[in-house]
Amino acid sequence: MVATGPAHDNRLELDAGKESEEQSDAVTVVAPEIALLRLLERERTRLRNHLEQADRAHSTLKTLAGNFLRVEMLTQVSGVELEILHDYSRIQQVLEDITVTVQHGLSSMHPIARGREIPERALNRDRRQIENGVQVRSVFSQRLVTVPEDAEHLRAKAELGVQVRLSPVVPMNMIIADDQFAILPVNPEDHTAGAILAHGSALVRSYQALFEPAWHMATPFGEQKRPTQDGDGLREQQRAALRMLASGMKDEKVARNLGVSLRTVSRMISDLMQELDASSRFEAGVRAARLGWLD
Repeated sequence: MVATGPAHDNRLELDAGKESEEQSDAVTVVAPEIALLRLLERERTRLRNHLEQADRAHSTLKTLAGNFLRVEMLTQVSGVELEILHDYSRIQQVLEDITVTVQHGLSSMHPIARGREIPERALNRDRRQIENGVQVRSVFSQRLVTVPEDAEHLRAKAELGVQVRLSPVVPMNMIIADDQFAILPVNPEDHTAGAILAHGSALVRSYQALFEPAWHMATPFGEQKRPTQDGDGLREQQRAALRMLASGMKDEKVARNLGVSLRTVSRMISDLMQELDASSRFEAGVRAARLGWLD
């Protein structure tokens, strides 16, 4: 039996599962097989809806779990963790934490001497690290010695025991502690963009490999030579080639600009490397800049 209304709903629509628009206590008799089929169809529809909801929930959970497991796997395998530091006070707190935890060596590069940090705070950290037996090495831009305040700050660091060196090119700020922690800028061209804190030797060793050549090419503070403009007899053509190569120009373009053959440019570079006692083009460029040959 099914409920029916005074207007006697359409029997075919009721059999298809449509609800009566005007339910009443009135009933009508239907064949048992039809009633059973209707019940089965309703149950099938209900189960189908549940399955669709379960599939959607499963897909969502699978995506979330997959992202989480990939991060966990990366952390377990490589031991690498990264944190983006946007707040300046948080960056300062990380620097203080590193001062407390570093045990062996602290290496750093700085295009500028002081930045936003209070000089006394930086010197105080240096003092505590030196007192704890930590080897502190810092590479600064050599142009800082021309600014009295910056030169005085570097002198104060050196007097504390910091190994200070100067380089004509310092690509970005970077601090490395014990091959375990590294702090570097999110955007080297915008110091306000924040910093990246990297934890894990698998990643930090790569930054240490970047620091070491810069350290060995730099000049110890107080030992920098006065630039010479004549380049010990450097010919003007050689000087021009050196400037073009230092700007990143390829040998072929240097040859075209000078109106010479590629072989002549190669010989010129070989002579320059020999005169500068350099084993590579990079080393030659650094030494030439240090001597003022690129000015």
